[in-house]
Amino acid sequence: MGVEEEFVLVDRHSRQSVRRAREVVRAAKDAAGAEHVEPEMAQAQVENVSAVCHTAAELHAEVTRLRGSTAAEAARAECLLVPSGTAVLGDVGPPPILDKPRYHTIERRFGPLVRQQCVNACHVHIGVRDREESVQVVNHLRVWTPLLLALSVNSPFCAGEDTGYASWRSMVWGRWPTCGPPPYLESAAHYEHVVGSLVDSGAAVDGGMLYWHVRPSRHVPTVEMRVADVLPDVRDTVAYALLVRALAAACLDSVRSGARSLPVPEAVLRAASWRAARYGMNSLLLATHRPAPVLAPAWSLVRELVASVLPHLERHGDSEIVRRWLELVHARGTGAERQRAVARRHGGDLRAVVDDLAVAPSPPDGGVT
Repeated sequence: MGVEEEFVLVDRHSRQSVRRAREVVRAAKDAAGAEHVEPEMAQAQVENVSAVCHTAAELHAEVTRLRGSTAAEAARAECLLVPSGTAVLGDVGPPPILDKPRYHTIERRFGPLVRQQCVNACHVHIGVRDREESVQVVNHLRVWTPLLLALSVNSPFCAGEDTGYASWRSMVWGRWPTCGPPPYLESAAHYEHVVGSLVDSGAAVDGGMLYWHVRPSRHVPTVEMRVADVLPDVRDTVAYALLVRALAAACLDSVRSGARSLPVPEAVLRAASWRAARYGMNSLLLATHRPAPVLAPAWSLVRELVASVLPHLERHGDSEIVRRWLELVHARGTGAERQRAVARRHGGDLRAVVDDLAVAPSPPDGGVT
């Protein structure tokens, strides 16, 4: 498994988003490894890319290392590294965007869609080497994506305002023509046909612009779960990734046993995802993993999810980590709820929200404060 995390850069004094990604990424590549820190479309964004990990301990160490190292380079540029799905304060658009030919092509083709695109996600890659199997695993995973979004919501504020949503990031990102729940894919050949049609239509510049909530990766032999907001801290990220790995493993078992996934219509999954983005875990959610989707209490759906993946959590020794994390989210709230709680405690001052989220830089000895 591997994790990609996107962050917003903010000025350490004003807490407003700032376009200093070029400077921070250049320095962070030297500190953390060139392949582990990347720029994103917006110049107020930085992305960390973990190494391939096999255990919870490996992933925890890697995410901690990358967050701390990148935060240290951000601090040298008078910035804070903030894991929030949207910029809490400051206007991130319009462009300039990152100065790369591909991004300029996207800007020309999609126009104003590239504005306000400093939105930050957590992508989890799970190794599935066979393309045919990866496509079928996506079919099984897609029905769980609304619940995974509800658990990971972490973007209630944007540009100084409470949006009323738990994940405003997913609403902003959802404007792209290739974003949202993936279609039901009959085979790897069908998947390639869909990719080709989207590129031919102009809705995608290339296959990498399929911004589905879950997809077969185009560049590595993985299934990539893309539905989550970037999560507030390392514990959240690691536990969420372990849950996704267990779910993907359970889905792969189903594929290999010949079980057919539920062909839930994209429109139903889109509606379920909207509800998850709007309310997070504070509402009834649409149980799209059931043969007849109905509204059900969010935490009852979590219990069903955990029961379905428990053997795989136990096989890797991950069940206790995931159980403790879910208990914490249940008691303390999602990232979105925690952001709002901080704002209330500080009389609505969103600078306090930024400070609460900001990643602590690694000290010179390489440990993490």
